Amino acid sequence: MIHLERYKLFVKRIGLLGVTNFLVALNTIILIPILTKNLVASDFGIWIQVNTTFFLITSIANLGFPYTMLRFLSAENNREKIQEGFYSMAALILLVSFIISIILIIFSKEIAGILFDGNVTVVIITAIAVFFGSLNSLFIDFFITFRQMKKYALLLLFQTYLSLLLISYFAISGRGIIMIILGFLITQIIIFFVMILTVFSEIGFKIPKFNNIKEYLNFSVPTIPSNLSNWIVESSDRYVIVIMLGTTFVAYYSPGYTIGMAILLFSTPLAVILPSILPKYYENGQIEELKYFINYSLKYFLLVSIPTVFVISLLSKPILMILTTQEIALNGYLVTPFIALSALLFGIYGIIMNLIILEKKTKAIGSIWTIAAIISLLNIILVPYFGIIAAAAVTLLSYSVSFIITLQYSRKFFEFNFDYSFIPKSILASIIMSIMIILVYPKGFLSLIIISGVSILTYILLILIMNVVNKKELEFFKELIITYRDEIKY
Repeated sequence: MIHLERYKLFVKRIGLLGVTNFLVALNTIILIPILTKNLVASDFGIWIQVNTTFFLITSIANLGFPYTMLRFLSAENNREKIQEGFYSMAALILLVSFIISIILIIFSKEIAGILFDGNVTVVIITAIAVFFGSLNSLFIDFFITFRQMKKYALLLLFQTYLSLLLISYFAISGRGIIMIILGFLITQIIIFFVMILTVFSEIGFKIPKFNNIKEYLNFSVPTIPSNLSNWIVESSDRYVIVIMLGTTFVAYYSPGYTIGMAILLFSTPLAVILPSILPKYYENGQIEELKYFINYSLKYFLLVSIPTVFVISLLSKPILMILTTQEIALNGYLVTPFIALSALLFGIYGIIMNLIILEKKTKAIGSIWTIAAIISLLNIILVPYFGIIAAAAVTLLSYSVSFIITLQYSRKFFEFNFDYSFIPKSILASIIMSIMIILVYPKGFLSLIIISGVSILTYILLILIMNVVNKKELEFFKELIITYRDEIKY
């Protein structure tokens, strides 16, 4: 059995990152009404395209090095080796992101005509943001790698809410889509300089010799197709929609998609922490402890995500009526159930994937997401005929396939005895809770808050009655809450 103190530290970190990710997600939700109520639907669609393009290109330009840094440097204590590894990766990202940004600017007119309603300025601003954003993704993962979770949380929140402040100001003051995107760029530049100064203070500076770059690239390059394929599954539907139907339909699709993906709030802390702590146990041959982390991560993710799928699927329309316009809500609320279930599967995948990464089988991950990306190409055929619902359904199909393949492939390396018995109980409790929601269907903000709170309490009561969480686990979390509270006070 794993030492209690280690697991307590693990759950404390999850708690810290859980709060952080909740606040980050809250920023996204706050932005939805600010932008949808101050921009026409087509301009809101352009904003969605900017974000989609930004995350696509940065995921390619960072060369998969954030994960590589976690895998190779998280257990390293030698300062010079850390400097060499980090700055080798940073230098290559700097070069690649610069080249990509220049290409975007050169072809800005053509790209604008296809994706941004002909707005060349939007493309140029996005290109500059890509340059800084690619490096920022490596800098932020520096703090995850060396388990500096408080610094990671503070920097992430600073970036998130600085962006919210600038974008909200430009939107509410009626400055238009160009200034809104400029606000996003200003945030990327400011956070770049803040993080690079913070990293310098931690490890100093050293001109890299690229001693281990071949090993790093052998690990990271196979993840690029995986990242690209993952992006195709997650975001290419926005490109297909804008090309086939126009930016207005992207505006209909995106808020419902965002609500569905909110389930990943529960898995993101695990996705951040597990890659930084599991390599240590793996390298030391502590496989039983490693399995313990995986099993309990899966259990507690599913316990909270299963009922959330039911709740947000049923309440999608009233939530969108509050957050957006009636036009967007009525056209987009059916997207949410498909995406919510997709997010649940992706959350499980994100936990299990760590087992494959520990075995350095990154090529397999690339192959899995290549298959899922090929399935996503169905959007080209189905979206023109069935609209945005087809895009949501294809997303679910792609995530389902990647989840099933990953689960089966991981069993080649690790046999872990996961307790599935609680899942039917969780689903039953969720169904009972859902019946209550249907009978008392909320139509306003206050009634939505009340029914959501009552639903959560009902679910918790039911899983306790069905002994889904045993007495030992309850005592552990009671002790953990007390310890965590005392730590915060201290």
